[in-house]
Amino acid sequence: MKYGIAIRNMGPQSTRETLAGCARTAEQLGFDAVFVSDHLAVPPDEAEGSGGRYLEALATLAFLAGVTQRIRLGVSVLVLPYRPAVLTAKLVATVQELSGGRMILATGVGYMRREFEALGVDPQNRGSLTTETLRVLRQLFSSDLSSYDGELVRFAPFIFLPRPPLPPIWIGGNGASAIERVLEFGDGWHPMLPTEELGPASAALREQARARGRVEPEIVVRRGLKLDDTAAARARLEADVAAGATYFILDPGRYADERDFGQRAETFITHVAH
Repeated sequence: MKYGIAIRNMGPQSTRETLAGCARTAEQLGFDAVFVSDHLAVPPDEAEGSGGRYLEALATLAFLAGVTQRIRLGVSVLVLPYRPAVLTAKLVATVQELSGGRMILATGVGYMRREFEALGVDPQNRGSLTTETLRVLRQLFSSDLSSYDGELVRFAPFIFLPRPPLPPIWIGGNGASAIERVLEFGDGWHPMLPTEELGPASAALREQARARGRVEPEIVVRRGLKLDDTAAARARLEADVAAGATYFILDPGRYADERDFGQRAETFITHVAH
């Protein structure tokens, strides 16, 4: 079992000092990875908790790469339709190159209609754009010189350098289309399911992966836990493990500052995870 932790790239906690301090603390405590979130255009009535202040996710990972040494760097999840496919590939390659290969790319289709509208993207195309972007990523990371002729994305040959190894790709989502993306592209599945639904869903996915000759994917859950009751938190974690989870991302909630974050992170690692 590996453990990651979410850090806030939004709200008043998203200063360079607090972000750097939280990432270094997570690294010192032995977490496998830190994860940020992805929003680009938050409507005013959706801004509770952030005030609408969001640092762009991939730029934040590039910053965190420069202030850490070993911990992996992820986004949970990157909304692929928000950005043009080639631009996404270049951004991912840049973070992967400058971090020394420490990136995890968890992906999703998005849900906030007004955010799509602000970005000029038709939300009805979000599933198709997500699948096409994943195909473009695989294509570009497989060759220095690539072209592509798809339904929604087309480009003539160009040089794609630097071309580090493609990061592990986790697929977010619970539906049939998400499962199909896991089977086509995914190194992991990152659903948003309650524990009682995770068990049968993860078992079914593993069976489908074996039937296709695929390596069984990582099963990733992200949860908030009440860390003032470590026994209950441990029981909930153990229930997710029993249901098939192989990777657990702790969402520490709205911590006040680096010190508060560190206390929550240390409580989890010391009294819940082990």
